[in-house]
Amino acid sequence: MQNIIEQLHYWLLKVPEMFHVMTETEMTERTASNKWSKKEYLGHLCDSALINLERFIKIQYDVSPYVVSTYDQVQWVELQGYQKIPIEEILLLWTSLNKKIVVVLENLSEQTVSRPCEMGQQKVTLKWLIQDYLDHLEHHVKKHL
Repeated sequence: MQNIIEQLHYWLLKVPEMFHVMTETEMTERTASNKWSKKEYLGHLCDSALINLERFIKIQYDVSPYVVSTYDQVQWVELQGYQKIPIEEILLLWTSLNKKIVVVLENLSEQTVSRPCEMGQQKVTLKWLIQDYLDHLEHHVKKHL
């Protein structure tokens, strides 16, 4: 778990740096009509953080196995209008959510991270979901930001 926490700390510093050197055009440009801009990808990462923060908390006390529900990522990004929001607000939201996730992760026990979860037909643990969250974040940062 410590490695995941360290990686999140790294991205908490790196992602704002990446945006601070971009122009507004670079942040808002869509490479295709069905693709998100860099601001929208960051907004998507905010949504992912919000959804996963709730999961990471609920899994600790909810009925076991915890059933992981999905959400409509495209609708979340579109309906929240990330494209029109100042980048500083999106960065503040993203960093705040991820700092909170770090606090939750720092308080997890080995027993807790082993709690079972169901994602459709797939059986996983809280630890797997946490690693998947980090992998998802890193994928989008490296590919789209």
